[in-house]
Amino acid sequence: MPLIEVNQTRRVTANVRFDDAIVVQINQYAAFIKATPDEVINKGLEYLFSKDRDFAAFRATDDSKQVPALLRPRKAAAPIAPKTAAKKPSTGVETADSVKAQRA
Repeated sequence: MPLIEVNQTRRVTANVRFDDAIVVQINQYAAFIKATPDEVINKGLEYLFSKDRDFAAFRATDDSKQVPALLRPRKAAAPIAPKTAAKKPSTGVETADSVKAQRA
């Protein structure tokens, strides 16, 4: 029986590095609970933070509010504006290229 349960929430992207052995175990646990590796990491950290009493005590202090942001979420990419189709000439108006083609 898995120790964590996964629910969908808003996500951000950040770069982190893991030891090879941890990556293998994350993938194995994800397969075991039929979840994604991201969900395993997220829920595993939630579980860790909820169980660590010393960390809970630290979070209640002013020191926890002055921690540097060492892990920064990536900024979302700016949305790409849709390409607009080139305007076609109005009906009855011919372009110079089409007139040249007709004369040839």
